[in-house]
Amino acid sequence: MLDIMYTAIPVSPVSPAADLLSAVAARAPDDGVDRLSRLPDQILRNVVSRLPVKDAARTGALASRWRGLWRTAPLVVVDEHVLPDGVPAGRMAPGGDDVVSKAVVAAVSRVLAAHQGPIRSFHLTRGHMASHKAEAERWLKLLAAKGVEELIFFNHPWPLDFPLPAAAFSCVSVTHLQLGCWRLPDTAALPRSARFPNLKELVLSFLLMRDHDLAFFVEQCPVLENLTIIGSQIPVRLRLISRSLRCVQLGMCNANVAVVDAPHLERLLLWMSRHRKVKPRIKIGHAPNLRMLGHWQPAEHELEIGSTVIKPSTKVWPSNIVPTVRILALEVQFEVCSDVKMVPCFLKCFPNVETLHVFVKFLNQHAHSQNAEPTGKLDIMFWQEAGPIECVHSRVKRFVFQRFRGKRSELMFLKFIAERAQVLKKMVVMVDHESFSSEVDMNAKLNLLSMVKWASKDCKRMSVMSPATGGGSPPWGFREASDSSCMDPFDLHTYFA
Repeated sequence: MLDIMYTAIPVSPVSPAADLLSAVAARAPDDGVDRLSRLPDQILRNVVSRLPVKDAARTGALASRWRGLWRTAPLVVVDEHVLPDGVPAGRMAPGGDDVVSKAVVAAVSRVLAAHQGPIRSFHLTRGHMASHKAEAERWLKLLAAKGVEELIFFNHPWPLDFPLPAAAFSCVSVTHLQLGCWRLPDTAALPRSARFPNLKELVLSFLLMRDHDLAFFVEQCPVLENLTIIGSQIPVRLRLISRSLRCVQLGMCNANVAVVDAPHLERLLLWMSRHRKVKPRIKIGHAPNLRMLGHWQPAEHELEIGSTVIKPSTKVWPSNIVPTVRILALEVQFEVCSDVKMVPCFLKCFPNVETLHVFVKFLNQHAHSQNAEPTGKLDIMFWQEAGPIECVHSRVKRFVFQRFRGKRSELMFLKFIAERAQVLKKMVVMVDHESFSSEVDMNAKLNLLSMVKWASKDCKRMSVMSPATGGGSPPWGFREASDSSCMDPFDLHTYFA
């Protein structure tokens, strides 16, 4: 599971894919004149700063004019790029301070000792830092002095409770920070000057931290826009009072989040957020720009809007709706009555949803062991008696049903959407092919929808194979979800279909 945190790492600003000398040779006129070396130092340093460390150091071989430039040029240090030839680049090798870790630590130490200029970006995800505590402390102090802007620093990967050096909190120039597999120092004991005034994106993966440590990041990062927490080792209790946050993601953790005052928050995203004993809980207070919510599990997550906890019996009032949400994603166990009964009241709380994703969640063994009431004869009458649901009737234009298995309760829900959604433009049914004995069986179930009297005459209907099969969670990309240019992170597979 730890490999999930690597999916949130941004693409490196430099790539070793293109060979420096061949690139220069391909563009240079064949007259023997060295035009590049005539450029001013500032431009040459800019060129060097866009190269991987090894290539940057090798520029000294191009001409005497280039010698030593790399030592003062802004560098991007990525551990994979400094590994000696022949050393594998894998991150998850078994054991502790293995050959990869030792090679990375030695190479990074050499680079930082030789380089005198600023470091723009520093990625270290392969070092077993529990075996190199002194190096970690020294590196962080150097990076702070060199004005590092992007810092990705993981302990590879055990022990998970190894303390992060407090020097990390002196990197005040950082704008993007990712920490993985550490125990945070007690932030209450840090100097009062400790803060991240320039930090815009923060990713905390598999950290051991306390409530006040998490509060520290929210309070001491005045321009923080994206906050992602993956696999917290303890329950996450997060109180959001921030005028800058735009996206909050919580993955693989038991979350208790109170959105108190977040005027610019647009995305509140959960993935694999569940707990057997305590329901994850989200309270939505002042979030006037919240446009995207999911993956919500109506029966397993507790939602409070204003001062109202949403239940099947909840009456809809202006005080317990969120009219700004446009994209909503639900995970529903259609075989469990309590799950299905929560869906109508939940949808009523979001009257202006335009894109609705429903992901079929398989009946889990825990629910079965607790004698969860099956849907049984819960059929179309239930949906007819659910009362008017404004978003379904007059707002939803795009509906994606992921991991369709042909169950009766699923078909009844699809029938309800088809008969009520008057402005629906597209319905996509993503089929879990492993749930059908044959293609004939699958088509027979899908053809039942053709007999429905559709409320929208302009709806385009299509079925595709679901990329997620079996009992797993919805596909997810933390990096894509925090990217504002990704318009719908719940559906990267059919958005352009």
